[in-house]
Amino acid sequence: MGRHDDADVHGKAPPAMRRRQHLSASLWRIAALSCVLVIGVGLVIAALNTRDESDIDTSHGELVADAAQIRRGAYLARAGNCQSCHTQVDAEPYAGGEGIQTPFGVVYAGNLTPDKKTGLGSWNASHFWRAMHHGRSKDGRWLYPAFPYAQYTRLTRADADDIFAYLRSLPPVERPNRDHALRFPYNTQIALALWRALYFKPQHHQGASDQSAPWNRGLYLVEGLGHCAACHSPRNTLGAAISDRQLSGSMMPSEQWYAPSLLSMAEAGVMDWLTTDVVQLLQSGRIRQAHVSGPMASVVFGSTQYLTDEDLTAMAVYLKSLPRTEKAIAPVEAADANEMRRGAHLYDKHCAACHGDRGEGKSGVYPALRANRTVTMHNTANLISVIRQGGFGPVTEKNPRPYGMPPFGHVLSHREMADIITFIRQSWGNQASSVTELDVLRGR
Repeated sequence: MGRHDDADVHGKAPPAMRRRQHLSASLWRIAALSCVLVIGVGLVIAALNTRDESDIDTSHGELVADAAQIRRGAYLARAGNCQSCHTQVDAEPYAGGEGIQTPFGVVYAGNLTPDKKTGLGSWNASHFWRAMHHGRSKDGRWLYPAFPYAQYTRLTRADADDIFAYLRSLPPVERPNRDHALRFPYNTQIALALWRALYFKPQHHQGASDQSAPWNRGLYLVEGLGHCAACHSPRNTLGAAISDRQLSGSMMPSEQWYAPSLLSMAEAGVMDWLTTDVVQLLQSGRIRQAHVSGPMASVVFGSTQYLTDEDLTAMAVYLKSLPRTEKAIAPVEAADANEMRRGAHLYDKHCAACHGDRGEGKSGVYPALRANRTVTMHNTANLISVIRQGGFGPVTEKNPRPYGMPPFGHVLSHREMADIITFIRQSWGNQASSVTELDVLRGR
């Protein structure tokens, strides 16, 4: 009797077929297990992305605001520097369209005017609260954290309602929102939901019972409404702030500026400053030992100069209380004598007229370069940017004609800039590492 392909003489499947059947059954089990796992992970991600939303009823929330609430909202919007991102140059306030550079592409700020088609005209107060507290739009989409809801989540509902009341009082501007220009997969809601599950949790402001009222108010302003950590905290490769390094300094995404550490006296720490000096710097943009420029000048111009003395004092009290953490710096090697000679010659030619023969500056006008933290900081990005692009302080009520430094990027070569920077970093008692042409080139 011949052999059968499909069954042996006893009616059983041949070994090869039985192996195929076992393999097929195993693959089905793996597929079923994978589906269960994917569904389970999806449910976990969904749960993590909707936690703390149970008390948000977006079907209600109509707001009837009076003039006092609108005034409070205008002040809070200033404190949060909302206009800086949501207003383009020479465009209507809060009408959106400004591009925010990120390592993953460009996020465009939305229209916050009460236009019903393109702005917040169809939103209610609960929609707005959910966006601020939970980072979720009216239509349920997750918002990109270029909108700093990771810090705004600490706002009180009352403050969010006041800001919404102010925005609803603005003239409506019909201006469609631009689509974000993000690379795949960062432009997907799935990737954003996973990011949020890993790195975002809604929070409520909680003061410390063992601290003063000004300290608690400063905590709220610095870490919540003022969202200082959004710039001053380093981020991981997925753009999330590193939780145990908050406020320790970071390069700003896709910019040539470094937001210095607020924990280091070698950078931007103010632990041993007078409270009045911190207040004055945030009000005017300058004091005898410090001037602001770059992105911080925009913060002072659009936000902090308008805050009350009480709130600025509260911020100063909190900033002065931050734990002091100094970064380890390698011993400084003396620069080559030729570099120093070239730097000295270029400094005399281009810099000494304003900053003084010995880097002493001119009080109230031109900053001293001697014992200047921007000069001696380990990260030289800001110093390179000021020399290349120029340094311009904010126009403020208490400093209506600020110091301005012209750009030298079109005058000096990379080597010449490196020589000047090396010279001023190692002169008049300054002790900081030398800078190379490559450092200057990277600074671009």
